[in-house]
Amino acid sequence: MDEESQQEGRAAPRANPVVNDATYGGLRQAERVVMRQQIALEIDKFRAAADGFSSRAEADYPPLSASPAPFMSVIIPNYNGERFLPDLFAAMARQIFRDFETIFVDDASTDGSVAWVEANYPAARVIVNRRNMGFVASVNLGAAAARGRVIVLLNNDTRPEDEWLAELAKAACQNPQASIFASKVMLYDQPETLHTTGDQMGADGLPANRGVWERDAGQYDAAKEVFGGCGCGAAYRRELWEALGGLDEDFWMYLDDVDFAFRAHLLGESAVFVPDARILHRLTATAGGAMASYYVGRNTIWTIAKNMPRQLLLRNGVRIVAAQLGIAADALRNIRGQEARARLRGQIVGILTLWRILAKRRVVQARRILDDSELAKRFTPK
Repeated sequence: MDEESQQEGRAAPRANPVVNDATYGGLRQAERVVMRQQIALEIDKFRAAADGFSSRAEADYPPLSASPAPFMSVIIPNYNGERFLPDLFAAMARQIFRDFETIFVDDASTDGSVAWVEANYPAARVIVNRRNMGFVASVNLGAAAARGRVIVLLNNDTRPEDEWLAELAKAACQNPQASIFASKVMLYDQPETLHTTGDQMGADGLPANRGVWERDAGQYDAAKEVFGGCGCGAAYRRELWEALGGLDEDFWMYLDDVDFAFRAHLLGESAVFVPDARILHRLTATAGGAMASYYVGRNTIWTIAKNMPRQLLLRNGVRIVAAQLGIAADALRNIRGQEARARLRGQIVGILTLWRILAKRRVVQARRILDDSELAKRFTPK
């Protein structure tokens, strides 16, 4: 009996004798026994097989067929969005680019979303959260299960055009220097009106949708570098996604895509706008209003505090503070409005919880590759 077993025997003389058996102790020493005490305590429940016992007949299974990984994995997070799914999945069925898988992540919906997808699109891979985990966590779950070389995010309240995935795939092949690919997003009920042609980041720390509310007259039909892509329909190289650890789940929803793009730029990566990758988006169909205002208010401050390098914080500090004060002043002028109060509350919470971001900031800034001068060129002057 080894020394450790002897000590255990003295410390617990009434212990199950199997625990102190020399052979058993040797197995433990070799780390081949797991939870040995639990096994020992249950050992008296084991019974020898009866004389007439016969084992199951050996089954003959066909060989597993090869399943090559798709080029793209489309992640669709969903919360009570059953009413949007027929339009969305019909559009996905019409995609002319077919080398993709669909991963539907349901965030504990109370409607019939999961049953509808399983009944109508059995080829989709379905992940169901037992409890509501939030938009960002759902996206990360889907991406963790993805097999594609390119991770594509798609909101459940969108309708991509037939060439959408084909254009994103083409852009990924034609732009090896880029890791983020932004779609052209138009309003669902006003398809001639733009929602975004890629994210921008101002030197004052405020993100913006390029071309928002403008009539689409071809003024943004050139492929060019942008700061990031709207997460309602953007593509990301798997290597970048894994390097950054996906979206930051503390954000819960809103600006998680901006934070991701900012971290990507700090690593020297870039984003490209793909003008022919078009989708229609029902804005704030499943979330919005006061909820959106709160998270935008809080997450804007978190994004700046987490990602803006020290020298650029000092250089642009006056503009950053002025921008936040301007937002707060506007909220106070409209304080009777629910959204204004939510935005102001988000700002306050963002400031009071900066301690949660400082540890992440240290990690992000320690990994930074891009120097301040080059990063500053990627901001939009304001």
